[in-house]
Amino acid sequence: MSDRAARVAELEAYHRDEVAVCTRCPLSEGRTQVVVGSGDLAADLMFVGEAPGYHEDVQGVPFVGASGKLLGTLLEGIGLTRDDVFVANVLKCRPPGNRDPQPAEIRECEPHLFRQVALLRPRLICTLGNFATKLLSGRPDGISRVHGHELPLEIGGHATLLYPLYHPAAALYTRSMLATLEADFARIPELLAGAVPAGGPVAPREESLRPPATLSAPAPAAAGAVPPPARAASDEQLGLF
Repeated sequence: MSDRAARVAELEAYHRDEVAVCTRCPLSEGRTQVVVGSGDLAADLMFVGEAPGYHEDVQGVPFVGASGKLLGTLLEGIGLTRDDVFVANVLKCRPPGNRDPQPAEIRECEPHLFRQVALLRPRLICTLGNFATKLLSGRPDGISRVHGHELPLEIGGHATLLYPLYHPAAALYTRSMLATLEADFARIPELLAGAVPAGGPVAPREESLRPPATLSAPAPAAAGAVPPPARAASDEQLGLF
């Protein structure tokens, strides 16, 4: 058996025996099913979002709603399909009400993502949105500052190239964002061709994904202040900006 085939078999077994039956955190009690990930288990390109939404929880597949459809369109624009890549989330179970993941949930679920990266060994990891980008980069910079800028990293013991992108839902909420997403996606083929140049600097990534302070709960609003709108339920957790 080739090394690639062995890794695929090990990843399949890990998904079946560990991820799909995980009960490490209370999110397991309210899920319909675990959203392990989907696509090519030997892909060079991996996408990572935040957490499953309602439709993902029902179907067991990440990015299946409107944002997922746009993701497919963006991939087609660079000559790829969902079957050519692997798509996953930081969390494998849906947080109730599509709320932000809590630190304890991230802490319990992050080993699954690290193991996926270690076995998949993608040349390029595209983070979709603010949340996944901050977690995997280990840096506080928001997606509006770092999108479209690659960063060599070591994640899960694997040297790879991190490439932050706006979440596809950003273009659904702000149509002018579509051109930015298309431009950033257009660089993916060239990054794949030369991902992690030999001898290039690789920043080690901590094995623990710690949510930055900027992701903590907001302070109570001042008296008389107009409260922000409630976070809309969507087909995928956003973390857009």
